[in-house]
Amino acid sequence: MNTIVKKVTSYILVCLVLIFTVLSILAIWEVINLEDVIRKILTSLFVIFIASVVVLFIFAVLIRETEPIEKQQQKKVEE
Repeated sequence: MNTIVKKVTSYILVCLVLIFTVLSILAIWEVINLEDVIRKILTSLFVIFIASVVVLFIFAVLIRETEPIEKQQQKKVEE
């Protein structure tokens, strides 16, 4: 499972690099206005960051199990 997460993360990062490269080249050739694009990208990233903080809070506080799985398994073995 750990290698799957690493592969997915690396593919996402490669895609982001390609997207930023294309945007930069288009801005250099004055096809697009880079200031507007950067502002929209940063605003979108901020919204995604806030949403991920809320989801992390929900998982960490509200959906958290009272005891870790290992302790539950140890109790079953002891019984």
